[in-house]
Amino acid sequence: MTSPAVTVQEVKALQPATSPEQTLLRVLAAASFCHLVNDMVQSLLPSMYPILKSGFHLNFSQIGLMTLVFQLTASILQPFIGHFTDRRPLPYSLPIGMTISLGGLVLLAYAPTFNTLLVAAALFGIGSAVFHPESSRVARMASGGKHGFAQSFFQVGGNTGSAIGPLLAAFLILPIGQRGSLWFAVALVTGIAVLLWISRWYKNRLEHLRNRPAVHSEAHHGLPRGKVLGALFVLMLLVFSKYFYIASLTSYYTFYLISRFHVSVASSQIHLFLLFGAIAAGTFIGGPVGDRIGRKYVIWCSILGVLPFTLMLPYANLFWTSILSVVIGVVIASAFSAILVYAQELVPDRIGMISGMFFGFAFGMGGIGAAVLGRIADATSIVYVYHLCAYLPAIGLLTGFLPNIEPQRKKIK
Repeated sequence: MTSPAVTVQEVKALQPATSPEQTLLRVLAAASFCHLVNDMVQSLLPSMYPILKSGFHLNFSQIGLMTLVFQLTASILQPFIGHFTDRRPLPYSLPIGMTISLGGLVLLAYAPTFNTLLVAAALFGIGSAVFHPESSRVARMASGGKHGFAQSFFQVGGNTGSAIGPLLAAFLILPIGQRGSLWFAVALVTGIAVLLWISRWYKNRLEHLRNRPAVHSEAHHGLPRGKVLGALFVLMLLVFSKYFYIASLTSYYTFYLISRFHVSVASSQIHLFLLFGAIAAGTFIGGPVGDRIGRKYVIWCSILGVLPFTLMLPYANLFWTSILSVVIGVVIASAFSAILVYAQELVPDRIGMISGMFFGFAFGMGGIGAAVLGRIADATSIVYVYHLCAYLPAIGLLTGFLPNIEPQRKKIK
């Protein structure tokens, strides 16, 4: 398989004063940091739900609609952006995307009505849609061949940002109210500056490649088109089970804790921080493990392996709920890096489209899940939602239908 990763000679030609490994690591770290900023700001929506619910007198269906607008805006646009940038890369779209998110943040802080909140959520979705496909491509370009590690390192930035967001919200937004979200504008401006540096590196990399003989990325697995499409469909179903369940956690976990255990809003935010921290840890673990033992094994253990814990969660007391939610976060989050890299290896000449498709589908399933589960919570109870969602990881049994492409892949030691 011809890897699209940056070679030692290529990077040396670009920056002779810096070692290739240092160049790649700096780019990867910068991309991961910007992913942290992007997802930290976007995690403000679920973090601010208790404030917005009381301030605007919202019901669970309206909260689910906000999440749906954000997630669907991101999910619908991402595959198209990824497909377009496969043919015509846009390095400077990265800071533009984060600038759009900055506009959404300002609107969120000053929104006077629920409809304005929906517009702010849509701007967050557009910013995310522009950011993810190209930044994921940058991470792969800076992988040095360790694609699983690079995607995990990139994604753990986003998960870390999602973990930090609720914690900062508890200390910066709760005491001030809705306009306290403006504190996060500082992080977005910093992220825009870093993305400008990444965009220059990306542009130089593309110009260097144009001066090389054409190199075609061909699939190494030799599977017919039908089996590739079938495998992608199975991966989509696995993403559905993962993100539909995660929607029950990220959107409604604070309400579940408040309703069942009568904890304070601040306490629920701290529990949400621990959950997002566990998700970040799981994301980082999944990629390197997949590089060593194979993506399919990681997918098996992550999706199906979390089932016993999700079944126990609705019956646990507060202490064990905290423990189980951390275990669930670590285990279930380890799948996405493996799923994404597996899909990229199925279709290696469509990195942007595959990245956009899977990021977009993940966002879409999260949004649809939040809206559907909000309706169910209004009709029944938030506790019932967790009983219902506990069975979703059983879809992990479909992993058995994935073709075994791991033996042909050269493992990274």
